[in-house]
Parts: sequence; structure tokens; C-alpha cells
Amino acid sequence: MTGLIRGITEADWPQVAALEAGAYADTPLTEGEAGLRSRASAGTSFVLDLDGRIAGYVLALPYRRFHCPDPARPDPAAHHATNLHLHDLVVSAPLRRRGLGTRLARHLRETARARGFTTLSLVAIAGREPFWRANGYRPHHEARVPAGYGSGAVYMSAPVAALRRAS
Repeated sequence: MTGLIRGITEADWPQVAALEAGAYADTPLTEGEAGLRSRASAGTSFVLDLDGRIAGYVLALPYRRFHCPDPARPDPAAHHATNLHLHDLVVSAPLRRRGLGTRLARHLRETARARGFTTLSLVAIAGREPFWRANGYRPHHEARVPAGYGSGAVYMSAPVAALRRAS
């Protein structure tokens, strides 16, 4: 199961929003299509297409380092930064634990490298800090994380050059 990682098209948004709603059901983290669109930057947000079905996505946008979007509201501002913020990465529940999320993260990392970003950042939620730490990200507990991410959310970042190259 390989699939094609490609840029998000207009036709993909309903499936992306449905994946997001399923991944964050029973949590306050669902943003809906408008919120998701505001977190997707052309050239740095992608879907994993398996035979015409969206199996996963990664949304990233240039954002000031040590800052992150507030999930409680869309972010209409364009940011010019050398930091690329990974806002969300979701794989369809039946397809998890098959390396698809890792493929999306690697693709984003290589895109960041190719486009000249110097750092990648994210907010680790729901106990995911150890996963991201194992993948080269370091926590920055001094960075303010909006309450909408939930308790225990941690801002993390890594220099793009220090992250492992995709296999």
C-alpha cells in the first residue's frame, strides 16, 4: 500500500474535513473545513491519495517560531517565516500503524528542506510528545500554547537540517 502524496485540491477538502472530524471526534479539537483551510499553505500541505480516496493528510503553514495557530478560530493572516508549522497530520483510522503517517511527515520534512525552511514546529497533543521527541523534535515548554489544544499540549520544534533524511 503506497499511494500518492500530492498537493491538496479544491475537491479534496470535504474528505479532509471528514477525516479530521473522525480523528478528533469527542474532543474539542475539530476545526471544520474553514479552520482547516486556514492552516493549509500551498506547497506545504498534502494528501495521501489511495486510488482516488483520501487516506490521510498533513497541513502545514509558515508560522513564526514559538507561536502556533489557535484552533478555536481560523487564521486568515499570511505568515512569512523561516519556520514551517505542522498544524495537523491525520491518517484514516483503519489505515493507521502502516507507516503512512511517517511517509507524510517525511514528505513534509523534505519539502521544508527543499523550500528553504530552517525549522519545523508542531504542537504535540494527547500524549504524542514522546513520538515527536523520538523523531528529532524538542519541547519548548516556555512557548505559549492556546488552551484549545487541550491540557498537556507541548510546542516542539527541530532544525530541518538535523532531521533524518527520508529513506
